[in-house]
Amino acid sequence: MKNLHRLLLASGLLTSALLCAQPTPAEPSAGGPRHRGPGGPGGPGRMSPVIRVLDADHDGELSAAEIAGASAALLTLDTNQDGSLSAEELHPARPADAPLPPADAPHRGAGGPAGRARPANPVMLALDANNDGALSAAEIANAAASLRALDANKDGKLTRDELRPLPPTR
Repeated sequence: MKNLHRLLLASGLLTSALLCAQPTPAEPSAGGPRHRGPGGPGGPGRMSPVIRVLDADHDGELSAAEIAGASAALLTLDTNQDGSLSAEELHPARPADAPLPPADAPHRGAGGPAGRARPANPVMLALDANNDGALSAAEIANAAASLRALDANKDGKLTRDELRPLPPTR
């Protein structure tokens, strides 16, 4: 088991190094979209750390290569290096120097903005098989297969539509 963790960590480091060497896409034109990824900075909430590490080229889609490297990419969030991702590692606390929302902004409690339910994140629904809000070593190891299950049109990649948050259930 230790060898598996070491292998996953080594492959994650290698994948990270290779992805960092990739050229970044050009910035959008003045008339084009100003956010990237599903939701993006200007969309319905901040982009989750999971999507941020999975979408290495930040184009808002997951390519076949990004899906194949999902396990290694997820392990980059493993700050305590225990081979799994706790809820705190998946949703880190706001940094101390981050700006606070305006005092009159709606409270974002468990029910989301203004008491409404938050949309379900299909990526986390697929990855978190036991729905405990964390990712175990087994769930991380199975990440590529779990993400492939979201590929509705079976083209080998996940488009923005396939990554779009699902409406809340009533």
